[in-house]
Amino acid sequence: MTELTDILKFYKEIGADFVEKRDPEPLSELRELTRRILSCTKCSLHKTKTNYVPGEGNISPEIMFVGEGPGETEDKFGRPFIGKAGQLLEKIIDKMGYSRETVFIGNIVKCRPPNNRDPQEDEVKACISFLEAQIKILEPKVIVCLGKVALNNLLNSNYPISKVRGQLFSFMDIPVIPTYHPAFILHKKDREEISRVKWEMWSDMEKVMAIIKGDEAVES
Repeated sequence: MTELTDILKFYKEIGADFVEKRDPEPLSELRELTRRILSCTKCSLHKTKTNYVPGEGNISPEIMFVGEGPGETEDKFGRPFIGKAGQLLEKIIDKMGYSRETVFIGNIVKCRPPNNRDPQEDEVKACISFLEAQIKILEPKVIVCLGKVALNNLLNSNYPISKVRGQLFSFMDIPVIPTYHPAFILHKKDREEISRVKWEMWSDMEKVMAIIKGDEAVES
């Protein structure tokens, strides 16, 4: 998909009528932002990608999930988190009482880095303003950073995800909760390790839900 109209048409075909349920001005801003993403040539990733992956979801989400960048499947279809990691993420979202259509899912960079490598500093610098603009327009109640690459590029930090997952941070005055990337779980082989990581990730999501409910007991 290379045109905004194609993306909007696709959203409607999959039942995502939420794209029309926002006040005209913010919706217009998001459409214009998406148009800019779909024509971006600010870094070399646009030369190797198949499709731009702007992000998708509700226009007034309580939760915004942020990953590092599109993978092979996402690059093929122009949609975020639709591969195996995305399927696991959807199960987590469903367990939280939401659906893919009621949250927003995006990435630090909007084009797939070759061979799924981490995005480089110049690529992030060229693309991060798009994510910042999306956050400003969407005004989510909580941002969930999936993995250390998403967290550290959003906050300009250098945290190990295992040490800070579940902790409360802030970006643009919006609470930020980091957790594991779903792919991290999929790469685990030991059953006990998989169980532990899943439990920790769910514990992080419980903190996200507590913030949304206004639970002041959430620890920073």
